[in-house]
Amino acid sequence: MKPIYLDHNATTPIDPGVAEAMIPYLREHFGNPSSSHWYGVQAKRAVEQARQMLTELLGCYPDEVIFTSGGTESNNFAIKGVAIAHRQRGNHIITSQIEHPAVINVCKYLEGDGFKVTYLPVDEYGMVNPGAVEKTITPETILITIMHANNEVGTIQPIPEISKIARRHGIIFHTDAAQSVGKIPVKVEDLGIDLLSIAGHKFYAPKGIGALYIRRGTKIEILVHGADHEQGRRAGTENVLEIVGLGKAAEIAGGDLEKNTAHMRKLRDHLWEGLKKNFPDIKLNGHPEKRLPNTLSVSFPDLDANTLLSELDEVAASAGAACHEDLAEPSPVLMAMKVPLNVAFQTIRFSVGRTNTVEEIDRAIDIITNAVNRLRPEAVGPTLQVADLKTIKLTHYTHGLGCACKLRPQALEAVLSHLSPLKDPNVIVGTTTADDAAVYRLRDGMAIVQTVDFFTPVVDDPYHFGAIAAANSLSDIYAMGGKPIFGLSIVGFPEKRLPLEVLHQILKGAHDKAAEAGMSILGGHTVEDNEPKFGLVVTGIINPDRVLTNDRAQPGDAIILTKPIGLGIISTAMKRDLAGAELTDKAIGVMEMLNQGASEAMMKVGANACTDVTGFGLLGHLKEMTRGGHLNAVIYLSRVPVLEEALSLAGAGVVPGGTLSNLEYVSDCVQWDDRIPHPGRLILCDAQTSGGLLIALPAERKDKLLKALKVKGITGVAHIGDFTEAGEGKIVVKP
Repeated sequence: MKPIYLDHNATTPIDPGVAEAMIPYLREHFGNPSSSHWYGVQAKRAVEQARQMLTELLGCYPDEVIFTSGGTESNNFAIKGVAIAHRQRGNHIITSQIEHPAVINVCKYLEGDGFKVTYLPVDEYGMVNPGAVEKTITPETILITIMHANNEVGTIQPIPEISKIARRHGIIFHTDAAQSVGKIPVKVEDLGIDLLSIAGHKFYAPKGIGALYIRRGTKIEILVHGADHEQGRRAGTENVLEIVGLGKAAEIAGGDLEKNTAHMRKLRDHLWEGLKKNFPDIKLNGHPEKRLPNTLSVSFPDLDANTLLSELDEVAASAGAACHEDLAEPSPVLMAMKVPLNVAFQTIRFSVGRTNTVEEIDRAIDIITNAVNRLRPEAVGPTLQVADLKTIKLTHYTHGLGCACKLRPQALEAVLSHLSPLKDPNVIVGTTTADDAAVYRLRDGMAIVQTVDFFTPVVDDPYHFGAIAAANSLSDIYAMGGKPIFGLSIVGFPEKRLPLEVLHQILKGAHDKAAEAGMSILGGHTVEDNEPKFGLVVTGIINPDRVLTNDRAQPGDAIILTKPIGLGIISTAMKRDLAGAELTDKAIGVMEMLNQGASEAMMKVGANACTDVTGFGLLGHLKEMTRGGHLNAVIYLSRVPVLEEALSLAGAGVVPGGTLSNLEYVSDCVQWDDRIPHPGRLILCDAQTSGGLLIALPAERKDKLLKALKVKGITGVAHIGDFTEAGEGKIVVKP
C-alpha cells in the first residue's frame, strides 16, 4: 500500500478533472496563443477561459490576473515590481517574520539594494497584530506584504483589518495566498488587497504554474521583458497546457469549496482528537480556531521530529516547512512564535487533503501512535525480528549522513579555542593542532597514536556501513604515519526500531575491515539510541620522530589527493533513492578502501604533512593545513579526482547540509576563480566519509610518490595543487 499522504501543504496531486482538461492541450491543441491562425486561436481561447475561471474564484476582473510560473515568481513580481516602481516615493517595506522564503528572501535582496524592511513579530499563535503594522508605517512606506495563511501552522492572518490600515495610509498591500486559495474563501474585495499571489500546485493544479492578481490602477514594474504577452506585463509565450490546468483547478475549487472545507476540517480535527487522546502531552501549534481547515502542526515531547518521520514509512508528512526539510535548523516560523527550541525540533506538520478519508486518518492515528510508543525513552517491548535484511535501509533511520552530520566546523573551532593546551612533555600531538588523532610518547623510539570517530549510516547496507566506519576511523592513524594495533567499538543502536541482526552485520563489517588492516577489535561500549551510530576508538604505534601532522607543509610542496571526492553528495542521493546500484557500489568501494597503502607509500617516499579528507571537505581540511603551516596554496579543479556523477547531482541540489556549512566555513580564506561553477565549489567542499589522504611533500618527490601509489594499486590519485608561499592561509582555486 502507498503511504497515507498527509502533506498537502507541500504539494497536492493533480485532480483527475484537471488532468483530463489538460490532455487536449498536450496532444492536439499545440498552437501559440499569439498566432492568428486556427491553431493559435484555440490556444488563446483556452488561456482566456482559464483566466475567467480564476477570476470567478477570486472575484476580480480578467485583466487583473497575470499568469506566472508559480507562487515564487508571483511574490517576486509583486514585491520587486512595487519596490522598483515606487522607489522615488519611498523605500520602506513592512512584512512579517513568518513569511515564506519566497517573500523573506526577496525582502532581504531588496535590503541589499537600499530598501529598509521591517519584519514584524507575531504572537504565540503566529498572528500579526494589525496595530503593530500601523505603528510601523512611516512616510517612506510603500508596500505591506503579509501572507494570508501560514504554510507551517496554518494561522490565518487578519488581512481585511490590515488592508484598511494600508488604504488609509495610501500604501500598496500584497498577500501571499498560496496556502489559502482552494481551502477557504479568497475574494480580493473582501480581503481589500492590491496584489495576491497564487501557486497552482497547492490546490490540485500542476507544479510550475501560478498567477498574480494586480488590482486595476496598481503601479508595478515589469520584471520579464520581451513581447507583449499577458497584457504587456510578463513576456514569454504562455504555458497553455498548465494554464488550462490552473483554470480547471480554480473552477473545481470554487464549485466545491464549502464541502471540501468542511471535509478537511473534519479530518484534521479527527486526527488531532485521536493523537490527543493517545498522547495528552502533545502540543498544538498555530491558532486553535483561525487556522486553515486542513493544517495540523503538533509537537511530540521527547521525540525528535525527523526521527519520528523516518519511522513513519506509511505516512507522508513534514517536519516544519517542506522547503527546508534538509536543514538541521529550527523552523523560523516556530522561533518567531517563541516556541521553545526543543519543542520546535519535536514538531511535525500534517496537512490533509480533500481526497483523504476517515479510514485513512484512523489508520494514520494507529501508525503514528505505534511509532511514538516505540521511540519514547520509557518504551519497552520484544526484540524486533526481520525476515530479510535487504528490506532495511539504514539511512532511512537517521537524518544525518556519515561525516556530513558532524558539528559545523565554525562551532567546533569556537569550542576548542577555549581549551587550555596540555603541559605534559610526552604529548607530541594534542589539541594545539587540528589533527584528528593524538600522539603520546612512551619511550625513545616508541609512541602511541589514538583516535576516535563514529557517525550515523552513510549507506543502507549494515555490513558496508560497519566496514566504512572502520575504514574512516583507521584513516586518522594512517594520516599520521602510524600503524593500528587494536580498536574498540562505539555503538548507538535503536533496539526498538531495528532487529539485533542489523547490529551483528555492522560489527561483522567492521571486524572484517579491521582484519584487512591487520588489527583486532577487542571490545567496546553500546548504548540505546534512536538512531544507529557506529565507530571505533583506534590505538596504534608510531615512531615519535616520524609523526606527520597537518601543520608542517613547506612553501613549494606539492599537494597530492589519494581518493576521488563527491562522496557526501552521492550518499545523500542514496538516501533519497536517486543513486542507482552501479553508482552506489562505486561510492561504497571508494569509502571502504583503506588508506593503508597510501600511508605506507607516503612514509617511504617522505612527506612533510598529511591529513585525511572527511567531514570538513577537501577545502576545509586544506584550510587546516594552510592555517596551521602559515602558508598560501593554489589548487586546480580540473586536476581534482571527482566521482563524476556527483557533479550532476550537485547541480540538481542533491547536497548534504554539511557541505553547505563547509562552503561557508572556507569563505574567509578561499579566493574563487570566476570560472569555477557552483557545483564545482560544492564538490570541493563536500563532506566526505572515509575520504583519501591529503599529502604535502617536496615537489621533487611528487612523481616518485605518484608512482609508488600506482604500484600499491591505488587509482584516482592526483597532484591537485601546491603550497605557494608563506602567508595567512589563503587558498586560490583555479579551473
